Amino acid sequence: MQPLISSLQNPKLKQLIKLRDAKYRRQQRAILIDGLREIRQAVAGGVELKEIWFQEGLWSAEEFIADLQHQLPSSIIVQPVTSAVFDRLQFGDRHEGVVAVAKTPNLELGSLELGIQPLVVVIDGVEKPGNIGAICRTAAAANVTALILSDCRCEPFNPNAIRSSLGHIFRIPLATASAGETIGFLNRHGIKMHVARVQAAKSHFEADFRSGSAIVLGSEAHGLEGAWLDAKTLGIRIPMAHNVDSLNVSVSAAILLYEAVRQRAT
Repeated sequence: MQPLISSLQNPKLKQLIKLRDAKYRRQQRAILIDGLREIRQAVAGGVELKEIWFQEGLWSAEEFIADLQHQLPSSIIVQPVTSAVFDRLQFGDRHEGVVAVAKTPNLELGSLELGIQPLVVVIDGVEKPGNIGAICRTAAAANVTALILSDCRCEPFNPNAIRSSLGHIFRIPLATASAGETIGFLNRHGIKMHVARVQAAKSHFEADFRSGSAIVLGSEAHGLEGAWLDAKTLGIRIPMAHNVDSLNVSVSAAILLYEAVRQRAT
């Protein structure tokens, strides 16, 4: 364990604070994970932790470190800090007393292993990290095979995405790619693409998700565009009444996924 850091001018602290910036995270190929539950999920998901910073004297944080330490490599840096220093590290108003630095997980499409009759979720052009996190949480609960972020317009491991997923973003296979690359990948694996469109003739109740399937949703602002309109896809819609023409993308994902879960259980 490292010596206690109490100074706000500590150079190590200043370097860590820089990781709040997305550009710096990309340069360093590192991410910040804030919170007890989120760090546990990252460890369980095989994420490579490099450092853990915790507030000395905070019982829950010290107990967490003691409980987790046997699961961590001996090379990891465990850094105690004072409450004033930790206040500079935490995100928002949740004070759990532990922040981890991790190597950015692999997001290559080719690293996904789909197996037999996979259930894949594709989110195209997503703009809000909170939606990524919410969809990851639902996808983990529905036991999806993989989640692909097609032409993603935000950082997948943004702290807001991690927090809204409750750490489940680390427990499901995740990849980023262009729309064209994603379509080619799904076609090569013989996966049917069920594309959510408001104008689709069939409702999601009429779709068959029992074989290898991908559920594809677009962003709330732009919907599905470009290559998805030209690809050989199966259009589906979620029935909506009272002239409502859209749902939050994470809500739509949950509705469609659990219809697939229902079908696969019968």
